[in-house]
Order: sequence, then structure tokens, then C-alpha cells
Amino acid sequence: MKFVRFIAIFAAFLLVSGFTECYKPVTNSGLPNNIKTVAVPAFQFEARGARYRVESRFTEAVTREIIRRGNGLKVQGTLTGADAVVEGTIRDFSFSGVLLDREGRARVYEVTIVSAVTIRDLGNNKILYDNQNFIFRDSFEFSQDPRSFFNEEDPAVERMARSFAESVVSTIVNGLGVRDEKK
Repeated sequence: MKFVRFIAIFAAFLLVSGFTECYKPVTNSGLPNNIKTVAVPAFQFEARGARYRVESRFTEAVTREIIRRGNGLKVQGTLTGADAVVEGTIRDFSFSGVLLDREGRARVYEVTIVSAVTIRDLGNNKILYDNQNFIFRDSFEFSQDPRSFFNEEDPAVERMARSFAESVVSTIVNGLGVRDEKK
């Protein structure tokens, strides 16, 4: 009986002594408290070769992800009235065959997109986050049956845009990489 009482007292002590601070749920964004509205203007496309709507797909994906996970942040396309801005540039977009079939034709392609992202506080004109080398890779496969062939590049870019947006918004929501000026 004394052993059970000892365990109960020890468990209560652990809970009161600070182990409850190990888990803190994310209840707000990692941005400063003064930021309530985020502008996400159209991303720029600097990569060689034209790719249909790549920059708009990435912009739309980031906007949707901030709305979905931004914990009440408002999102708009223009800087007017915004507290912060997420600026993005697609610097490189490439794809190459990585798996050949028996006839020597590429069936699986790897897509690589290199981008730059900057999050800036417009009120203080201060850069909160800057990564000039966001790299995303994904693959897509062409069908073996020519009758059911369709271009898989567009769905691959959509998947990559969603992955990119999840990473950017995780950075905002979790506060990773946000510079702390109180040091």
C-alpha cells in the first residue's frame, strides 16, 4: 500500500514540477502578434522554358494552405492593408527521365523545382523569414498503354505546389526560422 501511495505522490510531483511544459499545442501562428492579414501576391517565374501556370499554381496553393492552417490569418492578393507579405519566386523548373521501359523510352520522370520565399513584416519593414533555396522533387509516370496515355506533368506540378505550400505554411504556423530580434 505504501508503494502505491509513493507512486501516486511521485506521479503528482512530476506533473506539477514542469513536465507538463513538454507539450505545448500550437494555438497561434509563429508570426508576431501584430500580423493578422497576410498578402500573397502572384509568385514570379524566372525559370527557363515556359510552363503553363506554374507560378499561379504555387501562389494558389500557398493561399489555400494559409487559409486552411493559418489559425485565423486573413489572406489577400494585394499589399494594401496587409500586415505581412509572402513573396515567392520559382527560380528553376526541370524534369528528366529517371526510369526507362524495355524499348528505352522514359516512363518515370523526376520534376525538380527550386524557389525562393521571403516573409516580410510590412509594418516594421523587417524580414521575418528568408529561404532562397527551397528545393522540391517529385516524380510522375507515363502510362504504358498508349490508349490511356495522358500527360502526368500537370498533376505532378499540382502535388509539388501542395507540398511546397505545406512547407511554407508550416514555417509560418510553427515559427521555424522566424528571426527573433530580442537576442
